[in-house]
Amino acid sequence: MEERLNDIEVRVLGVLMEKEKTTPEYYPLTLNALTRACNQKSNRNPVVSFDETTVVRTLDKLTFERDLVKRVMSDDSRVAKYRHDFRESLTLDEREMAVLCILILRGPQTVGEIRGRTERLFLFESLGEVEATLTRLANRDTGSLVTKLPRQAGRKEARFAHLLAGEIEVDEIESTEPAVVEVVAENERMDGLEAEMEQMKEELERLKAQFQEFKRQFEY
Repeated sequence: MEERLNDIEVRVLGVLMEKEKTTPEYYPLTLNALTRACNQKSNRNPVVSFDETTVVRTLDKLTFERDLVKRVMSDDSRVAKYRHDFRESLTLDEREMAVLCILILRGPQTVGEIRGRTERLFLFESLGEVEATLTRLANRDTGSLVTKLPRQAGRKEARFAHLLAGEIEVDEIESTEPAVVEVVAENERMDGLEAEMEQMKEELERLKAQFQEFKRQFEY
């Protein structure tokens, strides 16, 4: 990209990319829904707490200065909704969108973690397919969008990170204490449980919407 994004812009774009695939029935997103999704406690690294004013200002910049977001009005409501134009602006395919999205929302990850966490965005058939996608993103003629980080002490595999907000600062001191390794593993297990809970919540919201639509058919 010609100009790097800030962290808030990256989070907003990542959420729009995610919700387009995981909850298409609610996409484009209202300001309220977008703010709540940005502040989601599961499947987010880091966890943030944006207010609507912050999100609105970011949307204005992404819309009018960067041309990465579009503001639309729904047919049945006067409430503005927002969708991303990221795919078209950067000419990305579905695989590349899925990888970038999960790196934006979950931070640096290994190839295996990327494959496991992109299942709801794109179903990669193999680790090799993920690696090929990362290679394309890293070797774009218009500038790299991802980079491979130095392997951390105590980890078997290197991680990858996005470059939308600029170069990644790698901690100079890595801990290999058993307690730290145990906490990392526990956090990963908790991430998995939180992801399942979030999926159940989204499914419940979808069922509620379907029920309300079914109910409206008998109100006339």
